Amino acid sequence: MKQLYLKSILFLSTLIISQSACAAGLWLYEAASPELGTASAGSAAIANSASTAGFNPAGMTRLNDTEFMVGIQPMYVDAKFDIDTATYGNDDGGNAGGFVPSASMFYVTSLTDDIKFGLAMGSYLGLGLDYGESWAGRYFITEGELLTLAINPSLGYKVNQQFSIGAGVDIVYSKLNQKIAFNNNPFGIGSTADGMIEIEDSDIAYGFNLGLLYEFSESTRVGLTYRSQVDIEFEDALKLKNVLPIVSGINSSTNTDIEMNLPATVILSGYHKVDKQWSVMANIGWQDWSEFGETDFTLKNLNQKFTDDRNFKDTWHIALGTHYQLSVPWTLMAGIAYDSSPVSDKYRTIDMPLDRQIRYAFGAQYEFSKDLSIMAGYELLDAGQAKINQTRGILDNDILNGDFKTNIIHIMTLNARWKF
Repeated sequence: MKQLYLKSILFLSTLIISQSACAAGLWLYEAASPELGTASAGSAAIANSASTAGFNPAGMTRLNDTEFMVGIQPMYVDAKFDIDTATYGNDDGGNAGGFVPSASMFYVTSLTDDIKFGLAMGSYLGLGLDYGESWAGRYFITEGELLTLAINPSLGYKVNQQFSIGAGVDIVYSKLNQKIAFNNNPFGIGSTADGMIEIEDSDIAYGFNLGLLYEFSESTRVGLTYRSQVDIEFEDALKLKNVLPIVSGINSSTNTDIEMNLPATVILSGYHKVDKQWSVMANIGWQDWSEFGETDFTLKNLNQKFTDDRNFKDTWHIALGTHYQLSVPWTLMAGIAYDSSPVSDKYRTIDMPLDRQIRYAFGAQYEFSKDLSIMAGYELLDAGQAKINQTRGILDNDILNGDFKTNIIHIMTLNARWKF
C-alpha cells in the first residue's frame, strides 16, 4: 500500500509536469503583419514597415517616417485525433482545436536621424487543446491552454550607410490552465467516477532580442536576429476533485511550482529586389526546443522535486517567399516554410503532439496613398500527423495509439499601416 501511495504521488506529479506546456503543442511565429503573406520568409531583412520592430529592430533604421501598424489575426485550429488502440473506449474527442483570436501592434519613430525607437505587442507563443472530459485519452489530458502576450520596446541604430544594429526587451505575460482526469479505479473493480486535477496561474517573465542588418545595396540586404530564452514559472495550489484517498497526501493546500523555458530563436534572412516587379526573400533559422523539453516541477509541501525530460531536440526552419508588384497600388506576395519536428515518434505524447510544420501563404497589399496601406493574407499550416504511441498510468496500463487524421491551422490576417 505504501509503494502504491508513493507511486500515485509520482504519477500525479508526472501528469502535471507533462500537462504544463500542452498548449505550446504548436509553436507559432506569425504576427498580424505583412510577413504572414510570405510565410515569414525574409522577416529579418524585408524591413519596409513598422512590423520590423517585432522581427528585427535593426531594420527600423530604414524607415524615414513615424509609422503605426495594427492588425488582427484570427485562427481556426482543426485537430482531430484518430484512435487505433485505447484502453478506455473509442471516443476521439472530436476537434480539440477551435477558433483562436489574435492581434498585434507595431510602432516606430525617430529619436535622431540615426536612432529609432520601436514598440511591438502581440502573442508570443502558445495555443490550446480541449478533448473533453469523456474521451478515450482523458487520463493523459482533457484540456490545456498556455496563452502569452509580449510587449517588446526596442532601439535601432544606423552605424553607417550599410550596417545597422538593434536591441529590445521582451516582457512576456503567460497564463497556464490545465486539466486532466484521474482514474480512481486503476484496478478495474467497481465503477468509481473519475477525479479531476487542475492548476491555473499566470506569470510575467523577461527576455531580450538582438538584430543586425547589412545592406549591400538598395535592392539587396541580409538580417540576423536572436531572441533569448524566456524562463517562466507557475505557482499554484492544486485543485483536486474526487480523487482517490490514496493520494490524499496531495491536496488542495499542496503548492506546486512549474518551471519551463520558452525557446531561444535565431533567424537569418535575405532580401533581393530582382527588378521593378519581382522581389525574393528567404530564411534559415534555429530554435532551442531541447531546453523547452525539460520541465522542473516541485511539490513544495511534500519537499518533492522532479524533472520531466521529453527528449526534445532543437528544430530547424527554412522559408522562401516572393513579392510581385502587380501595379502601382497592388503588391502580391506568397511563400512556403518548413519547420522540423522537435520530437521523434518514439517520444511524442498526446498532450504535446508536436510534429513537423509546413506553411503555405499568400497575401495582397493595397496602397491608398503614400501614408496609408492595408494588407490581407491567408496561411495554411499543416502540422503533420503527429503519431502517438503512449503508455502510462499508476499501473502503466493506460494505452493510447493513433495519429491526427486532421491537423491543420487556418491563419488569416488583416492589417493597416499609417505613416505620419
